[in-house]
Amino acid sequence: MTSQVQIPENLSTITRRGVSRIISEEEFTAMLQRGRPLRLKMGFDPSRPDIHLGHVVGLRKLRQLQDLGHQVILIVGDWTAQIGDPSGRSATRTMLTHAEVLENAESYMRQFFKVVDRERTQVEWQSQWFGEFTLADVIELTSRFTINQFLHREDFANRYSQNQPIAITEMLYPLMQAYDSVVIESDVEFGGTDQMFNLLVGRELQGMMGQTPQQCFMMPILVGTDGVQKMSKSLDNYVALEEPPQDMYGKLMSLPDSLITSYYEYLTDVPDADISEMQQAIETETANPMDFKKGLARRITAIFHDSDAANAAEANFEQVVQRRDLPDDIPEISRADIGEDLIGRVLVRTGLAASNGEARRLVSQGAVEIIHADGRRESVTAPNTPAPEAGAVVRAGRRRFVRIAD
Repeated sequence: MTSQVQIPENLSTITRRGVSRIISEEEFTAMLQRGRPLRLKMGFDPSRPDIHLGHVVGLRKLRQLQDLGHQVILIVGDWTAQIGDPSGRSATRTMLTHAEVLENAESYMRQFFKVVDRERTQVEWQSQWFGEFTLADVIELTSRFTINQFLHREDFANRYSQNQPIAITEMLYPLMQAYDSVVIESDVEFGGTDQMFNLLVGRELQGMMGQTPQQCFMMPILVGTDGVQKMSKSLDNYVALEEPPQDMYGKLMSLPDSLITSYYEYLTDVPDADISEMQQAIETETANPMDFKKGLARRITAIFHDSDAANAAEANFEQVVQRRDLPDDIPEISRADIGEDLIGRVLVRTGLAASNGEARRLVSQGAVEIIHADGRRESVTAPNTPAPEAGAVVRAGRRRFVRIAD
């Protein structure tokens, strides 16, 4: 941790840009201006092996404060991940084994440090304290809150009103997350707006246990590439940090125009004035949104790869998607290896689809095409379509191809 803490010259960059709500903004601002290093907590449950741009919104805010000299503390939820937190879901998340959690955590850590500075980040595992918890400790912790309080959480309230099950273990989740704040003496906890209840429980528990209640810093939820729902791997509307450059660029180019400026605001350092000009140009139709979107895709791809990779991804997009030319480097599969396979099986065998279900979905969406050796294009309308002849190219979606070799 740096010994010198800087007072931000422009507070609004910290407290307003890419921020949904701070409880309490007045207290948080006063803390920043005192010049004392703050302990900034952000927890993550390694329930999946990859993180996406939705997670980056909060990580960027941590990095801004880290660069001012404040202490970032990442909590690895190796216990809460095994419980499952609904966080706006309509059903309990599947419990994981501890081995699965550890494997996912390793992947998470590698990706988080693409944004925050590893050398200036303190990493703590929940098992350090919950591994020694006794039944008496659990009872003492649960005695501080009531079931009625927890049923005010929106997801619990909705499921309760609809007579849907709520596991007792789920009630423990907010308590465990709150106790993390007590253990590390958090000054500020960061999370999305869907985490507000959990963050407030931590604030309240700290007060009960004689600590100064933490501030709750909530970032907006990043809408996914579908333009409708929260970015999520389960909804297949996400952009992962470790996507290949062409996939990252291509997915960002699929964003609806309505999301361009919010992505610029939450994920880049482009000045607010420039973003406002973009928004006005889009609304008044005085500029082509495609140009702004290309700039966004190129910028974000360069952040997580490099400028050369971003430029190559842009060139590939223009060639394959805009001009509808075939890419220069297409993987191949032998016609003899396909045999009598139907097109649905070919999609799975070549990796153009992850499963038979995805293959059927791609076909039903009109996203599969055969480009014959003579240049004729044929849209595939059924997964039981025979595999094409040697020399043909199969396209799935906009950016995935395989050539049928002799």
